[in-house]
Amino acid sequence: MNAPGMLYAQVADVLAQSIRTGTLRRGERLMSVRDAARRHGVSVATAIQAYRSLEDAQMIEARPRSGFYVAARATRLPEPKATRPPERPRTVELHAIAAQVKRLAYDPDFVSFGSACPGNDLFDNDRVRRVVNRTIQRSRSLLTHYPFGPGQECLRRAIARYALGLGCVLSADQIVITSGCIDAISLALRAVTQPGDIVALESPAYFSFLEILQTLQLKALEIPTHPRTGLSLNALQLALDTQPVRALLTVPTLSNPMGACMPQAERRRLAGMAAAHDIALIEDVVYNELAVQDDKRRAIQSFDDTGHVMLCGSFTKTIAPGIRLGWMHGGRWHDKVARLQAVTSGTNTPVMETALAELISQTGQEAAYRQLRTAIASRVDQARSLIAASFPKGTRVTDPPGGYILWVELPPTVDGLEVYEACIAERICVAPGSLFSTSKRYSHCLRLSVGLRWTNLERQALCRIGEIATTMAERAEQPAGTRNSDVEPLRERVLSR
Repeated sequence: MNAPGMLYAQVADVLAQSIRTGTLRRGERLMSVRDAARRHGVSVATAIQAYRSLEDAQMIEARPRSGFYVAARATRLPEPKATRPPERPRTVELHAIAAQVKRLAYDPDFVSFGSACPGNDLFDNDRVRRVVNRTIQRSRSLLTHYPFGPGQECLRRAIARYALGLGCVLSADQIVITSGCIDAISLALRAVTQPGDIVALESPAYFSFLEILQTLQLKALEIPTHPRTGLSLNALQLALDTQPVRALLTVPTLSNPMGACMPQAERRRLAGMAAAHDIALIEDVVYNELAVQDDKRRAIQSFDDTGHVMLCGSFTKTIAPGIRLGWMHGGRWHDKVARLQAVTSGTNTPVMETALAELISQTGQEAAYRQLRTAIASRVDQARSLIAASFPKGTRVTDPPGGYILWVELPPTVDGLEVYEACIAERICVAPGSLFSTSKRYSHCLRLSVGLRWTNLERQALCRIGEIATTMAERAEQPAGTRNSDVEPLRERVLSR
């Protein structure tokens, strides 16, 4: 990824943002290199370098004797349908595949699309190292200081300033530092629920959320979700009117795994619904900075004037994955959250908290966010092109406005678990759709993440997933008596690779 501050990278980021938001349309001719240099106040050589970087990212294309054009979009696949999950709360029972998907993310022998982790090549590793080293030099006494309390004040203040960009006015005294966003969500749920309580959440739901509910002995009430606009508030209203829901767990910006973004009017309405029904709304904002458009980053909490929204986040997806720190603002439940955190979670490493505070506050961080979004957008566009070219007829795939997660709906005859098992045999990991629900409703789906690595090996592996799914789809269409003839060749190919 380009280092922050490079002139050509700044020019490229502006153009990439215009492409992603539709200001520059697919197939539209860009201004000449000389005009771009004048427009941005840079040299012609810098403008050329910016165009070349966008060309490498396959966002623009050069046409002989004509100039540069916005690259054609991938063959458009239909998006998945709005979901229709179970209508009653269910006890959560996940199997060991979820743990295996996480474990294989960093196994060097596997190509992984399973875990929603960003790779270190997406970040300025030298910048993070310099800040950590400088913090250790300046604050070495923190290494021998036993920490107490909700976290370093400098980090809590930095998060309060950061939250202004989400539309939220938070008091640093009301922010608690955790060991990650999942830890923050678990803390929030423990503060507002008891075993056996019902928690509403999007469907499909991030499998780590379901794991938390299982651990805390809570019941999941899955709410229908649209792949573009997110949680169905009408369905949620019905659930709140008919079920004793104690909390709502939601990701309104780039929900995992659908990548949906809730419109602002819906966010305002949802804040009002939480207050009217006196329930805790636990909002995960971990992906907000990956949304391409500014208006999609505004948090539901910004519309909350009763304290019913509990805000949870981290910077592991956007600044430094290796600094495993999260945070939360507990709203009206702050005192209980603080007590629980002190008793059960303890505190984190003060020197790393101090380093993270500096990283969040550096003036170059906004540019780093823009470059991160540009790099990820290129990967997603390429991945959607490969899915369109290699997956079976009838496949549907999301087109999220940011982030690096795609939800793929295969033909109903293809079993996602069978695809998962065949891929594992070829040392490729995907996340089968059955992990994202308490029912079997998404058994023909996959979640694919292109955040961890994106090389020719990953591109080839993605095509191979499509081949495996296509073979299974074709086999399912054959008469029952002739299907076995295709099974063995598939197994032989799997074992020989």
